Amino acid sequence: MEITTHDFMTVLHGMGFGALFMLAFSGALVELYRISAPGTSSATSAGQTLLGLYLVVMVILAWLTVFSGTYVIYPWYRAVPAEGVTDLADYPRRLLLSSGKTSEWHNVGMEWKEHAAWLAPIAMTMVAYVTMKYGRAIIQHRNMRISVLAFAVAAFVATGIAGAFGAFLNKYAPIRGGDVIILMQGEGP
Repeated sequence: MEITTHDFMTVLHGMGFGALFMLAFSGALVELYRISAPGTSSATSAGQTLLGLYLVVMVILAWLTVFSGTYVIYPWYRAVPAEGVTDLADYPRRLLLSSGKTSEWHNVGMEWKEHAAWLAPIAMTMVAYVTMKYGRAIIQHRNMRISVLAFAVAAFVATGIAGAFGAFLNKYAPIRGGDVIILMQGEGP
């Protein structure tokens, strides 16, 4: 069983940082709604601290996802083949654009990942900052409460769409190459 360094980084980007970030949303949305809903009991200081730490971890995961995608995976995706190369399997962007059946995966899917996916870490950073700064006082400001929840949902939607596009892009034009890492050696030749 082996994996290449490019495969490993792609999995770490999508299934590591990105998937953990997506999984954390349900807990964050429930807790943000709970602390901001009128009539709920006051959260303890320890509870506020725990929520703050939870949101900070989410912010770190969001930025790790975007930075690893932008500065590690994306250059491999945009690799330019040498003159005369006809097998585009190692050049995902060129492979997608070579056919009308797959070009929109790049034109829509990768463009979303390049631009709109940045909304997620920016929005979550705002959510974490406002929640940690104002805590339960959010309940006293209806517009602030709605804004925090709206930005959290926007981050969730942006991440979900980017993740779905990432999965499909990797299906039609996977990132290949890099050094081989042997995880296990099986029996046989």
